[in-house]
Amino acid sequence: MKNDTKLQKISISNKFCSFKSSIHQKILKKCISVSIKIFYLFIYYYYYYYFFFNRLWQRRGVVFLSVVLFSLFSMAYSVEGEHQQYVQYLEKKFLWCAYWVGLGILSSVGLGTGLHTFLLYLGPHIASVTLAAYECGSVNFPEPPYPAQIMCPEEEVLQESISLWTIMSKVRLEACMWGAGTAIGELPPYFMARAARLSGADPDDEDYEEFEEMLEQAQSAQDFATRGKLAVQNMVQKVGFFGILACASIPNPLFDLAGITCGHFLIPFWTFFGATLIGKAIIKMHIQKLFVIITFSKHIVEQMVSLIGIIPGIGASLQKPFREYLEAQRAKLHNPAGDGAAAGESWLSWVFEKVVLVMVCYFILSIINSMAQSYAKRLQQKKYSEEKMK
Repeated sequence: MKNDTKLQKISISNKFCSFKSSIHQKILKKCISVSIKIFYLFIYYYYYYYFFFNRLWQRRGVVFLSVVLFSLFSMAYSVEGEHQQYVQYLEKKFLWCAYWVGLGILSSVGLGTGLHTFLLYLGPHIASVTLAAYECGSVNFPEPPYPAQIMCPEEEVLQESISLWTIMSKVRLEACMWGAGTAIGELPPYFMARAARLSGADPDDEDYEEFEEMLEQAQSAQDFATRGKLAVQNMVQKVGFFGILACASIPNPLFDLAGITCGHFLIPFWTFFGATLIGKAIIKMHIQKLFVIITFSKHIVEQMVSLIGIIPGIGASLQKPFREYLEAQRAKLHNPAGDGAAAGESWLSWVFEKVVLVMVCYFILSIINSMAQSYAKRLQQKKYSEEKMK
């Protein structure tokens, strides 16, 4: 009996020792695993920072010049003196340019679902400058309040010969900045397609998947839209810089496909972005400016208002608010503090504000909807892969 008890104690002791040993082994394996992971992370970050600082060192001249310029600008901005008027002028110009670049990015980013900021902001701005130029006989609007508010010059000025070129020169900066913003907004499709081609991974993007399907079914394409997309793709792929320039210079809804095509076929970045920037910020922007200026020139606007009155039944009632609005705007240019503008502009201004609000809400909802669809698609793919592994 005593021997059995002793054997049981020895057995329990051995089991405890083996259990303790297994725990020690698991802890040791865990420690080794964690140590290896830490080692790999250390190596990764070491090489990352090594290559990062090595690249900075290779471009030390540019880095040094950037640091010096940034320090000088910071000192000039913070130190009081007579130079502050120039600093404030440059600051205003920079913020003005950044405002239009941002609107341009919003207009083109999102693969066709962008906010149409030309119709909502730049177009009305060019139209206002055009109407004011013909009414004032000059484009030398006092600054400030221009560009926040347009006023005719207070001093007597000789009536200038207002030409298309004069008005185009007045709005060139904001128009070119907006065009540059639209060019920057075309970069996400390019980088997405380029990264997908280099890595071979699925970018989880409907437009890219549609592009790949279009390439696979190129021979059997029958509908007009698909043939148009294939024509853009062939032009960009075969002609290169000038093909991209042609697509970017002409207003068309298929240019997003050009960005995906350039990324997919690994066209160099500066070839794509250079052609896009020249096409959108210079050529296309001047075409759009010219169209708006001609449309809102004085005699064209008067003819359009007169034509509204010809509409049977409702012509006279529609014509009246437009005439009142134009008269109020003319009065406001000469007397911005007057009371005549408020009543005349209320109806059309209210409608335009609501249109802008609706379009902004639609833009936000389209972004949320796109994000929700992408998230649902990822969940579905994850669920499908888990079921396939079982």
